[in-house]
Amino acid sequence: MALVLSSLLGFANTGTIHTIDAFPIAITTNKTTNLIFPYEIQSVDRGSREVLVQKAKGVENILQLKAAKKDMKETNLTVITTDGKLYSFLLNYNPNPVALNYSFGKRDISEVAFSSEKNNEGILKKYSEIALGKKKKLRGVKDKGHGIKLRLIGLYVKDNVMYYRFHIENNSDIRYDIDQLRFFVRDRKKAKRTTYQELEVEPLYIYKDTDKVEGQSEQTLVVALPKQTMSNQKYLAVQLMEENGGRHLELKIKNSKLMRATVL
Repeated sequence: MALVLSSLLGFANTGTIHTIDAFPIAITTNKTTNLIFPYEIQSVDRGSREVLVQKAKGVENILQLKAAKKDMKETNLTVITTDGKLYSFLLNYNPNPVALNYSFGKRDISEVAFSSEKNNEGILKKYSEIALGKKKKLRGVKDKGHGIKLRLIGLYVKDNVMYYRFHIENNSDIRYDIDQLRFFVRDRKKAKRTTYQELEVEPLYIYKDTDKVEGQSEQTLVVALPKQTMSNQKYLAVQLMEENGGRHLELKIKNSKLMRATVL
C-alpha cells in the first residue's frame, strides 16, 4: 500500500491527472440511437455484449446503438475518432428514450495519441490550413497549355508529412472539370536493359479539394503526402487530368525542390 501511495505521489509531482466524465445515453431494443461525430470513427469499445453497435452503412462518422435485451445492465462505451479525440459514454436501458440522435462537437472529449503509423485527419487539416496561408512561395515548377496553368507555389513539411500547395488557373472561357490529380515517383531516365520504375503515391489529405475550375478563375489547394526525398535519378510527377477532355498537365518535382521544403 505504501509503495502504491508513493508512486501516486511521485506522479502527482510530475504531471496532472484529468478525469473524463461519461456522457449518459439511454438505449432500447426496438429503436436505434444514432451518435454523430465530427470526424470518422477510428475505434469502438463496448463494455458489454448486451449493447449492439454498428457504423451506419456508407457513413464513417455515425455510430448506431441498440440494447440486445430488455433490462440491460448499465455499461460503458468508448469511441475514438480520427481527429484524435476520445468520447466516453455511460449506457442504460430505457424502453422509451427521450432522445434518439446525438451530435457531438468539442464537449465531453479528450485527446489521445495514435501510433506513428496512423495519420490524424484533424492534424492534417490543421497544417494544411497553415500551409495555405503561408506567404513564402516556391517558384519554377509549372506546366501550362490550352489556357490552363498548374503551379507548385509552396512546399512545407511537418513531422512525417509534406504539404504541397498547388495553384490552378483557368484563363480560358471553358470550365475545367478535374478527372484526376495523381502523384508518382518516377525514374528521370530509362537506362538500357533496365525496367522503368513508377510508384504511385496516395495523398493522405487534400484541403480545398475541388472537381472543377470555372472559366476565367483560379483555385488553390493543399495536398498532404508522406514525407519523402529521393535520389537525383528520380522525380515526383504530378498529373492533372481533365475529364472528357485533353487539357492534361504534368509537373516534375526534382529532389532539389523537395529539399527546400519549409518546416511548419
